Amino acid sequence: MTDPVLRARARLAVNTRHHPGRDHSDLKRDLAAANLEAYIARVVAEAPPLTIEQRRRLAGLLSGGHK
Repeated sequence: MTDPVLRARARLAVNTRHHPGRDHSDLKRDLAAANLEAYIARVVAEAPPLTIEQRRRLAGLLSGGHK
């Protein structure tokens, strides 16, 4: 796991333990984003170079489009 993932996970754990009645959806979102970022970075590092069209399609997925 990377440092951003560990930090996000720790923040969620601490806040959940010390503030059990609060809404932790922002912290859960931050952890999910950190995990996604780490996963995407690993996959991109192992993949061959992408074409411009492939990059556009992938960027569309990340921005909420489904082209």
